Amino acid sequence: MTLRPSVSLSLRSRPISFTFEIPTAKLRQFWEGLENGKVYASRCRKCANLTFPPTADCSLCLSAEMEMVDVKGDGEIETFTHILIRPASFQNHPPYAVAIAKMNSGIKVLAWVIDAKPSEVRVGAKVRLMAVKSPDGPSYAFTLVG
Repeated sequence: MTLRPSVSLSLRSRPISFTFEIPTAKLRQFWEGLENGKVYASRCRKCANLTFPPTADCSLCLSAEMEMVDVKGDGEIETFTHILIRPASFQNHPPYAVAIAKMNSGIKVLAWVIDAKPSEVRVGAKVRLMAVKSPDGPSYAFTLVG
């Protein structure tokens, strides 16, 4: 006996589009840093918690006493993925890779890997985090080193 449900087991939604206005005044130094070729993390002045991307308030002690610190040095890819089927908002970009790298400073950063062949992006690969200019505005990305 074959069971055939008379009701569909899934629903198809209508396309939905969202646009958000995200206040960035407290993180102005981060965005200005990207414009000037620097990448910043935030560090809590009370508990020294280091956060990337920067936050206006500490997620550990909830202090608003944050400072921007330069993310210097290199890192190592811990995990990555190649994005072949891109979301609608990224259809104008060719397929790309994103990676999470542990930086020498100890923080983990999620960023695009640019100027690399897919076969070069691998766990253990050395990367450098850098500010980049894109059509969407200032951003940051990894480049492979070594």
